[in-house]
Amino acid sequence: MYKFERLEVYQLALGSIDVVYAVADRLPRSEAYNLRSQITRAATSIALNIAEGSTGQTDAEQGRFLSMAIRSLLETVACQHIIMRRGYIADGDLLERLGVSGQTLARKLQSMRKVVTKGIDH
Repeated sequence: MYKFERLEVYQLALGSIDVVYAVADRLPRSEAYNLRSQITRAATSIALNIAEGSTGQTDAEQGRFLSMAIRSLLETVACQHIIMRRGYIADGDLLERLGVSGQTLARKLQSMRKVVTKGIDH
């Protein structure tokens, strides 16, 4: 088992990816190469950055990868806002799950980044 597989934030990221794909699957065909592609790539990037930054990295490097994961998460939130504004998905429960998942993951990523980069001069 790799170190990142034991991280709570990694497991949360995988759960968030599942919700993002459920949302993406409901988007209209016209958004296949725009929002659908963008939100799934951003969500996947969260988990990939957590994994890449977790092993054999200095604290500063791990903090940098966690920062990239946070930026990718914010990208998924922006996509969610566009999806909601355009009225592409009527399932409010699914969109709420996406929002809650994102908020939880954001808090955990920010907390982990603070712990990892504590004492590092920025």
